[in-house]
Amino acid sequence: MAVALEKEVETYKKLLPELLNEQGKFALIHGEELAGVYETYDDALKIGYDKFGISYSFLVKKILASEQIQFFTRDLGTSCPV
Repeated sequence: MAVALEKEVETYKKLLPELLNEQGKFALIHGEELAGVYETYDDALKIGYDKFGISYSFLVKKILASEQIQFFTRDLGTSCPV
């Protein structure tokens, strides 16, 4: 079973060494394509919807040298399996 945005996350990880000179900005990734780097999340999101619409997945990711792991949920009333 494929995970949502799996290909985009892998593309980000592969491109990260090259993207680090843009640290703090936002990468727009669609599949295996870097579609651009933007100053703000809102700019990247707007361009993503303009280019790819709502029918195709894309990732907007802040470019960081190290990640802080965060967990969140929509609180669907189910218990955590972990």
